[in-house]
Amino acid sequence: MSGYVFDTSSFSALFGSYYRRPFRSLWERFDALVADGSVVSTREVWRELEDRPLPALVEWEKTNGHIFATPTAAEGEFIARIYRVAHFQQNIEQRKLLKGGKHADAFVIAKAAAEGRTVVTEESIRPNAVRIPNICEHFNVPCFSLERFMDAEGWEF
Repeated sequence: MSGYVFDTSSFSALFGSYYRRPFRSLWERFDALVADGSVVSTREVWRELEDRPLPALVEWEKTNGHIFATPTAAEGEFIARIYRVAHFQQNIEQRKLLKGGKHADAFVIAKAAAEGRTVVTEESIRPNAVRIPNICEHFNVPCFSLERFMDAEGWEF
């Protein structure tokens, strides 16, 4: 399967910057990709988004919550592969572990890897970092920004 797995940062950028009324054609196209299964995410992303109350996103989730899927066994196996790399263990911040914090990065990458999709995130690659693009690069999982997603879909407004 091809398509996209959206990270928390890209949902925040999309819903925080592009209002539905003035950007109708963008939303028609995005909603069509959601409807046909091309855009998905993970339950952990939704858990992170709950801490960023964007009214438009909360309303949208009522009819599109199905895209925030529970991880599969294959995704769980890929998450284990990620954290077998000692450097990537730094991806889970110690304070999040201690407080039971929310952390979707590995779940997003694993879903994309397991389903042959591209990660969409606003994080950028940095040398020696443990960010989504760095982990994606290590495992050859395609990854790009919301802007590149729009370019890949051929959207012009």
